[in-house]
Amino acid sequence: MIVAVIIGCEIGFWVLLGLGLLARYKLRRRRLGGVLLLCVPLVDLVLLAATVIDLRGGGTAAWTHGLAAAYLAYSIVFGHRTIRWADQVAAHRLSGGPPPWKPPAGGMARARYEWGVWLRIVLAYGIACGLLGLAIWIIGDATRTAALTDFMLSLARVPAIAVLWPLSYTLFPKKTTDQRAS
Repeated sequence: MIVAVIIGCEIGFWVLLGLGLLARYKLRRRRLGGVLLLCVPLVDLVLLAATVIDLRGGGTAAWTHGLAAAYLAYSIVFGHRTIRWADQVAAHRLSGGPPPWKPPAGGMARARYEWGVWLRIVLAYGIACGLLGLAIWIIGDATRTAALTDFMLSLARVPAIAVLWPLSYTLFPKKTTDQRAS
């Protein structure tokens, strides 16, 4: 059941985001667009409620509950940035606004940017672990929550692998056009 709710929430996120941006830029209904965009975080509340209801109803925690925690953590840390990026793209394509912001092309500026992204990934991991730890504590039954502990440990691979990007930009920075000219 939780997987279906996660999929539904992901679809709901993009549908609300798309409708909000369409209303804002194509239909020129800024207030309606704003209301739809404000509803995007409600999708996370639906997922949280479904997870709590499932676990409180005596369900045994599974990797899907861990995935729900990871989804919520991603939304908390990266949701606003994702919406801001989509807003910039929509403003550019639908209303002739300026092109969306792009990260630095290379050099140490790009390395700093990549380290910032990695730190956000670590923060999302920490939030997911906090949510999973809270669920483990609330349920209070190690046999019913073993999958959450396992998921938490396997989720540690994400920041461990993601550190390769900032490391590569730090150790082997791409030359920018300014650096090539000198």
